[in-house]
Amino acid sequence: QVQLVESGGGLVQAGGSLRLSCAASGRTLSSYAVGWFRQAPGKEREFVAAIRWSGGRRNYADSVKGRFAISRDNAKNTVYLQMNSLKPEDTAAYYCASSSVFSSTQGEYDYWGQGTQVTVSS
Repeated sequence: QVQLVESGGGLVQAGGSLRLSCAASGRTLSSYAVGWFRQAPGKEREFVAAIRWSGGRRNYADSVKGRFAISRDNAKNTVYLQMNSLKPEDTAAYYCASSSVFSSTQGEYDYWGQGTQVTVSS
């Protein structure tokens, strides 16, 4: 079983940056993929980015390409989401999740963190 804890959310002005962290415990992520999803008030949760631990393959939603970057730290068993050029429409609760497959489909993800709030003011 994998436990995931997100951190790094907060309030930032439009155009600013934040880095989210997703720390895993209970099992190494070496055989997993980790994804970031977000859910804005009144909207469905949507895919943001994913990384396959082995090999580092990455995938991004079109809405964040060129602005967000997902990365991993093997030694810390942690995945990061660097968010630059933030927009008010990026405001949401951000969740990380792990999966045995590299996917943008949230149904493929087995373990989820509790989420961290990102608020971007205009």
